[in-house]
Amino acid sequence: MLSRLLSLQQADTAFPSGSFAFSNGIEGLIASDPAFDTESLIRTLTALVRFRWAESDRVALILAHRAGPDPVPLGRIDAAVEAAALVEAMRTGSRRNGASLLTTHARLATPGAADLRAAIRSGLMLGHLATVQGALWRALDLSEPEAAAIAGYQLVSGLVSATVRLGQVGAIQGQQALQAVLPLVAEIAERPVSDDPEGAIVLTGFTPLIEVAAMRHARADLRLFAN
Repeated sequence: MLSRLLSLQQADTAFPSGSFAFSNGIEGLIASDPAFDTESLIRTLTALVRFRWAESDRVALILAHRAGPDPVPLGRIDAAVEAAALVEAMRTGSRRNGASLLTTHARLATPGAADLRAAIRSGLMLGHLATVQGALWRALDLSEPEAAAIAGYQLVSGLVSATVRLGQVGAIQGQQALQAVLPLVAEIAERPVSDDPEGAIVLTGFTPLIEVAAMRHARADLRLFAN
């Protein structure tokens, strides 16, 4: 029961994870498509979960969960995340979000959080969000599927929240979109992640429309979110 409650705490939008500052391309998509509606949001969430999160951030999170507190393998995972993120705004957003989450956990005295901050300051790690999530949630004794489920939920609920805050859909329409994509998140969160026998870290993701929107958003004069 405790692990379920901890999962709810970590996934709660009231938890200061820092994710409220990022739209991960949604704001750029909306700027280029004034007709962006609930169906558009469902398609966007589905694409992000299926074609980026499933084989990139989720895999990094699971590998970080297995690595535990050791900064050396965590640094290798961070490097792979950095290489897989083609858009600068998405790379820096991931690192900033990871730093925000880590700061909160350090203040909450989560085991290992202070050591992770020290590893980032020393240059052993970059501190990408997925890496930090995996290491921290293992320290809280959450399982791999639980950690993946929290991360997947935070991704889609955060993007729904961003869309509502931008005034593009209402709160009920946002929840309809969230409800529509949660079965996909649940299915992918339970997929096994195999360790490469040669220790290679392979992260793949391809969401070109969202990435182009994020690049355009980075040059916008007026914006609400960091990416």
